[in-house]
Amino acid sequence: MAAALSRALKLPGKKGSELGEYDPLTQADSEDESEEDDLVLNYPRNGLGRGNCMGTGTSELRGSRTGRLVGDEEEAEEEEEDDDEWRERLPGKKRQEREEKGMQYWSQRETNRDEGVEDGGGLGASGGPGLGVSASADPDGKKAKVRGAIRAAFFLVPLVCAMLVVLLCAFLVPCQHGELDKRPQWEKELGDHVGGVTPPPLALWDVDNDSVEDVLIGVTQKSNNSHLSRSVGNNKEYSVVALSAFSGEVLWRRVLRDPVESIQCGLQYEAHPSPLPAGGAALRALPNSAIPLSAQRDRASGPVCLLIESAHLTAVNGTTGKKLWSVAPGEIQSQAVSLPDLQGDSVPDLLIATLPADQVSDLSLLLLSGLTGALLGHPVTFNLTTFNVSGKLIGPLFHETQLGAYYIIFGLGTVEAVSLGDIYTRATGKTPISPGLRLKDPGWEKLRKTNSSLIHISSGTEQVEFLVPLVAGLCNNHNSLDSISNLNSSRSDWVLVCGKLSSKLSVLREKDAQTEWTLTSSAIHSRPAPGQFNDDGIPDLLIQKSGAPRMRKVQVVDGASGRSLWETEFICPRLDLEGTSIMTSGQSAFLFWAGDPVRPPKNLTKTTVAPGAVQAMPVIRKLYMLHPAYPTILLELASTTDTILTAAVSYQEPQKDASYITVSSRPTSGLGPGSRVVKSTSLRAAITAGQIVRLGESSTAGVPVRPGVFEINKFFRRLTFKNH
Repeated sequence: MAAALSRALKLPGKKGSELGEYDPLTQADSEDESEEDDLVLNYPRNGLGRGNCMGTGTSELRGSRTGRLVGDEEEAEEEEEDDDEWRERLPGKKRQEREEKGMQYWSQRETNRDEGVEDGGGLGASGGPGLGVSASADPDGKKAKVRGAIRAAFFLVPLVCAMLVVLLCAFLVPCQHGELDKRPQWEKELGDHVGGVTPPPLALWDVDNDSVEDVLIGVTQKSNNSHLSRSVGNNKEYSVVALSAFSGEVLWRRVLRDPVESIQCGLQYEAHPSPLPAGGAALRALPNSAIPLSAQRDRASGPVCLLIESAHLTAVNGTTGKKLWSVAPGEIQSQAVSLPDLQGDSVPDLLIATLPADQVSDLSLLLLSGLTGALLGHPVTFNLTTFNVSGKLIGPLFHETQLGAYYIIFGLGTVEAVSLGDIYTRATGKTPISPGLRLKDPGWEKLRKTNSSLIHISSGTEQVEFLVPLVAGLCNNHNSLDSISNLNSSRSDWVLVCGKLSSKLSVLREKDAQTEWTLTSSAIHSRPAPGQFNDDGIPDLLIQKSGAPRMRKVQVVDGASGRSLWETEFICPRLDLEGTSIMTSGQSAFLFWAGDPVRPPKNLTKTTVAPGAVQAMPVIRKLYMLHPAYPTILLELASTTDTILTAAVSYQEPQKDASYITVSSRPTSGLGPGSRVVKSTSLRAAITAGQIVRLGESSTAGVPVRPGVFEINKFFRRLTFKNH
């Protein structure tokens, strides 16, 4: 009766041979689950409960330990029957494997229970009743915890060290490029200038080996040194100053006897000291050109810069400013021209133009050793007045034809050419050994006049004002002696500007010196700036010419045909400063200055002006950027009332940026000439703060927010600049 009732109610308990048998293995489990048993008994199932026909029998079974054991055994038997039915449904090998695993599981379970009874008498390793846990399980758990802790330590320690190294490099180690980003611009006052507002000589070159072009500038100031003033004969001090491209600080300063007229850098020497010229004849002719041993050591430690005064040519170490050699060849009229090596000492030699000593000829060309400054032979004189034109000195410039022949282009209001081999032979009396010096180009030689060594190139009667190689970006490094830039410019076509009141712009083919095209326009005020405006691969020209009264027209001319690609008019900035082109991704960005006069303020008290005195209205001069991608848009980068005297572009290759260097004259109180100010502006920083000006609107009006402004700003801010 009890067994049947237990099956019906599924009471916990273990089936035994005797109903009252005591099983210590299930004692703890039965006591822990007493509440669950009570819930099962109290729940009415199949009509059996407290108040049913069974009466109190059910209550007695609920309180009986034997009943719980019988119910437990019955439940175990039902679970085994369910397992057997599940195994029978599994086919083949999987069914057999699961049966074996099940047998092992139940046999291991019974074994553990038996061991728990025998070893602990119902007490586990911890003394708990009926837990049946082996005593050897606790040491294994401790070992597993120790191993886990060691593995975690091996993982976390390198991770923490790596994070510390990254933080150290990111925040504690100083970075030079970071310093450059912190200083997008700087300004340096060089003191009050003496000598008018003539453009000072300016050159850019990396003199401190930091991959950024530094600034070298000539300065004329009042002298505070009484001894120097007496030796020079006036109260002026002339010097050359090298400024750091990062901060504008003075790297070195060299005082000169006369004002410097030109600064050129880029002459490269070999690392090993070279011997002096054999025989010493050239050194006896020019004793100042002898190089001491200390200068030979300085020569190999950095770039070489040439400082050209009115009658002296000095080579200095670009890094330290120390003198390497100096010569006095006469009254110098031109910059130095870098030539191929004429002596076999692996150093480019030089050519300069001077006034002849006989005062009969018009011009002399001198060959100088680039290593020592010694004169190679004697001056070669030319008479250029046979063409009845005298005027501005053109060149000299070095040119290499397509056949590899070397020519020197120069002139006085005209454009002439002479073979470099002829100059070398006339100067030294020797036959040139270099193939390029002996070679003559038939296309050029057919232009030679009878009984003359000169080749006449310009055929017009008007004076030549500018002669520029048709090379994009050349306006940025025309003071450079770098062999690569000179090689590019010496193999190009030539841009010729003739006339003052009205100008003729033309392009000469380098292969035969013939005119490709000619454009007649109003007077062109500055050198054309070659750059890539369209995508035909031929550099185009940015020119600035006269427009309507008090107006200035800026125009871009196609370098292939001479037709106008872009033009607009501006209020005249009272400034004759050449434009600049900077190469971006496939095309050039053009920079130029234009401006508006400042409107006189209203409601001012009328003042009396002395007779004959004129009040000068200040002029606002603005720097604009033009890019071919947006020809109807100009980006205003800067504005100033200073008088810009000269400008150049310094490239920063690691940052893909460029700095716009300006030298200006800033008015001061009183009637003095003002102070010279050198300013460096990062173009990318200027673009970020620049203002958009749409052509056709007032140049002084602000630009309202309208569709397209976001896209234009995004385009300009993504511009990167690179050297040509």
